[in-house]
Amino acid sequence: MNEKRNHQINLALAQTKIIWENKEQNYALAKMQIEEAVCRGTEAVFFPEMSFTGFSMNTENTKEQNTQTIQYMKEMAQQYQVYLGFGWVKDCEKKCENHYTIVDKKGMILSDYTKLHPFSYSGENLKFQGGSGLASFFINNIACSCFICYDLRFPEIFQAASYKAHIIIVPANWPAKRSAHWKALLRARAIENQVYILAINCVGDIGGVDYTGDSCIIDPEGGIRAMLSGTEGNLYYTLTDDVESFRAAFPVKLDRREQFYKGLYEKD
Repeated sequence: MNEKRNHQINLALAQTKIIWENKEQNYALAKMQIEEAVCRGTEAVFFPEMSFTGFSMNTENTKEQNTQTIQYMKEMAQQYQVYLGFGWVKDCEKKCENHYTIVDKKGMILSDYTKLHPFSYSGENLKFQGGSGLASFFINNIACSCFICYDLRFPEIFQAASYKAHIIIVPANWPAKRSAHWKALLRARAIENQVYILAINCVGDIGGVDYTGDSCIIDPEGGIRAMLSGTEGNLYYTLTDDVESFRAAFPVKLDRREQFYKGLYEKD
């Protein structure tokens, strides 16, 4: 009897020091990181939230009506034959949306996710509206999903996504002063949902905020397979999709009581 073959992907998390609100310079830097990654046999490269502007509330400077970032990254994907994940700001007239898009090697859009939870503590909700759907797509036949930064603090959406997803990608601009939360929550989401977490953060002083990076790959038991802290660069990893083995060995999801949980939220 033939054993089931686990799918693999050679990936890179591009931990960048984003040049504040300067798309053209950041595009050029991204191209260099993509070139380096492809030379090492990488099949997918993922960038942080708002990849080419930094986490800015100056939406007049960052928003796009012509999806220029998508067009540029489509060209990069086609040229280098690589999957790419990247963040950008969509102009929705009164407010904007915080997007993270995945394109395949042909430059076709696999997923275009809108951040569900604008970060009101920083005023993001004043400039951005939240999305209304989950992301679901495949890379190398591995089921994936995606959330953005502050979404990490809302575990319900990770449970919903992990019914299909074996990998959840979390791009962010997560500041150094809350780095302990970043590390703890990423491990919790991986353990709770028995998924791989790919977490991509930025690093350095960006727009007057300090970031430590701490981009990482976390396995379904919460083990940190790889991490990059305090410096720019690509974090490389070959991921084997053995999620079903983890879940079969410790079948936590079988004991979930969805209907009971729903009742806890019902109001009198």
